[in-house]
Amino acid sequence: MEIENTSISRRNLLRGAIATAALVPFGMTLASCAAPGGSTGGGEKGEVTADNPFGVAANSKVDAVIFDGGYGVDYVENSGKIMDANKKLDGVSVKVSSSTKIAQELQPRFVGGNPPDLIDNSGANSIGWNTILDQLEELDSVLDANNLEGEKISDTLYGGVKDPGTFDGKFKALNYVMTVYGLWYSSSLFEENGFKVPTSWQDLPDLGAAAKAKGKYLFLWGKEAATYYQTLVIDSAVIQSGDDVRLPLENLDPKAWSHPTLQSILTILYDLIQAGYMKPGGAGTQFTQAQSQWSLDEAALLYPSGSWIENEMKKQTAPDFKMMGIPELPLDGNQTTPAGFMRAEAGEPFIVPSKAKNPAGGKELLRTMLSKESATWFAKNKLAPTIVKGTVPEDGFGSTALQSQSKMLDAAGDNVFTIKSTNLYGMNSDQLPIWNTFLAGGMTVAEITKQLQALVDKVANDSSITKIEIK
Repeated sequence: MEIENTSISRRNLLRGAIATAALVPFGMTLASCAAPGGSTGGGEKGEVTADNPFGVAANSKVDAVIFDGGYGVDYVENSGKIMDANKKLDGVSVKVSSSTKIAQELQPRFVGGNPPDLIDNSGANSIGWNTILDQLEELDSVLDANNLEGEKISDTLYGGVKDPGTFDGKFKALNYVMTVYGLWYSSSLFEENGFKVPTSWQDLPDLGAAAKAKGKYLFLWGKEAATYYQTLVIDSAVIQSGDDVRLPLENLDPKAWSHPTLQSILTILYDLIQAGYMKPGGAGTQFTQAQSQWSLDEAALLYPSGSWIENEMKKQTAPDFKMMGIPELPLDGNQTTPAGFMRAEAGEPFIVPSKAKNPAGGKELLRTMLSKESATWFAKNKLAPTIVKGTVPEDGFGSTALQSQSKMLDAAGDNVFTIKSTNLYGMNSDQLPIWNTFLAGGMTVAEITKQLQALVDKVANDSSITKIEIK
């Protein structure tokens, strides 16, 4: 799960983390032997060569801790095996550990000066970016290096992939997976029942009534993923009104949540909940159990999520489900943004701590992950594209969801956006109980607005938190 980005986000408005006191930064030392592609951190060092651009020491070990969410950890294990077998690295070995509590488990290691060499900083319990940015390697050298096939990595990637991991002009996190945020549904269920795919929030009341007539719900949710609906609301408002909504939210404006477009969408969602179109009980239901009620039992028509959802639920999806996705919905037909405008971004942020024992090894594992072989393995096995171009065939490896992702990305072109503030300032954990209460029908629009804005104001008014202007 990407309770990260919902999401967020893999991804995450929904990749928010518990913001804790800032860790003590330290100076980074330039390695005397490092060429332009070499490691700039401390730790073990080897000779820099064309086949070893970061100077990984012979017989050294690479310690990687990977968020065990919607994509699992086996894709990094696969790259680790490729790296282990790379004779040009002379005995380097990779250890991959999984975690669902990145902040709780790894912040003590940062404090102790012994963080892992590579971290996938994802999930609801990821580390707030503002607490560790000064302790991370810049990763431009990874994109400047050649991949295992001999091509310059930056030439093999989709455009804009550096943006989500760039803070104050410094590229600190390499986001590996291209994540599409949308509404997901079963095309076969829609066809069998004559349901119409919605094109705006104005269509949802009628669709909810049609679902109820068939003994189904419009939406459902699970307790750990309640903020998937926050992602849906925010992204929909940005699709409707563009930067007029996005920038106040990103930059902690004291009236951000009072924007008329956000208020209109929250009001429609409130009305849908009050009409009984949201399946009750989500606040007491584990998120994958709730998702299986959608994908296996077909109890609800729509589910908001990032594109990790198919892989996350592939063992709990009805055989004839035909999962498809559409971009999150504008408020109405008067959106100010271009047609096809949507949230799509590189997700699963990988970081290399400068005080790791083997930061060169962490970068080399990233280089291996960005090879065509590793990226194609991921796309085929996880049914989602990485940031490496040309690894998904037209048939989407037989996945209707992956085919629909490609169509959405093609339709959007360069008209895509991202949201950083929740992840950046670690607000997701505090937002979860608010959204669980709202989705359960226990909070008005005015009340949720007040509480969400209070969290924004708390961050904005905390002088100990470094603020980063987002444009």
